[in-house]
Amino acid sequence: MTHNEENWLDLEEGTGQEWTVEPESARERIDKYVKSITGDEYSRSQIQLWIENGNIAVNGEQVKSNYKMNAGDTVTLTIPDAQPVEIVPEAIPLDVYYEDSDVIVVNKQRGMVVHPAPGHASGTLVNALMHHCKDLSGINGELRPGIVHRIDKDTSGLLMAAKNDMAHASLAAQLKEHSVTRKYYALVHGHVSHDQGTVDAPIGRDPHDRKMYTVIERNSKPAVTHFQVVERFGDYTLLELKLETGRTHQIRVHMKFIGHPLVGDPLYGRSKGIKMQGQALHAAVLGFVHPANGEYKEFSAPLPDDMEELLHSLRNR
Repeated sequence: MTHNEENWLDLEEGTGQEWTVEPESARERIDKYVKSITGDEYSRSQIQLWIENGNIAVNGEQVKSNYKMNAGDTVTLTIPDAQPVEIVPEAIPLDVYYEDSDVIVVNKQRGMVVHPAPGHASGTLVNALMHHCKDLSGINGELRPGIVHRIDKDTSGLLMAAKNDMAHASLAAQLKEHSVTRKYYALVHGHVSHDQGTVDAPIGRDPHDRKMYTVIERNSKPAVTHFQVVERFGDYTLLELKLETGRTHQIRVHMKFIGHPLVGDPLYGRSKGIKMQGQALHAAVLGFVHPANGEYKEFSAPLPDDMEELLHSLRNR
């Protein structure tokens, strides 16, 4: 398997991943190369420890952290089994939209990380859920109990979590089958001339900056985003977007691809124009079939105050 866009949420402990080194990464240190691929998921010191312990190999052989990559090298990473960890439950207020013995749906505020990761050991949605719920599913391991899907730190809106493994398996299957309803609202730069449209363009890691994703044919996965214009403000447009697939940064990448990046997006946005703390993106609608009773559930969350205030100022301009 060559290096492709991988959702690290789906990479289980004890499983492996392989990449083939592209020419532009030649002469790069192995620890720096793996860190660029995994992004913020793991620290460089953690990666160096894995190299030392043989969890990362090049062409099937153990190397040192200062090994310089060659084009065509095969890099193998085997995530070691997770060590027992304790997530500290925290009494963080949650905006709960629905809850029963199987599922909880919350409206995540902008700025909150979904699960603990290097640099974010506390203050996450998982810490809050651990305090709020007695039980969460264990399918995704110690650091991600109950988490079926994610939204970015600086994206607000609806997110579901599973309280048991049965519910988790059902919701994960619905996501895989693209049967979950997910609608977002985004304020983008520019005048979107078409009232509606579809962006069908594969997404993979940007070979020039592995912290970012881009539309690319090689080493990518299919990605489809449907959009509809809600309101126009001259140089800005409010869109409703519906995800058919759920790639990392999908809306942000697709909007940049068609020339209308999100307002406030620190990675894919523009430096000029109106400012916002994080991207103007809100997960407004979430719908799924309940794992236990088979009923379709759909929830809607209003835009956060900062987006509403921004739209109000644009209307009054």
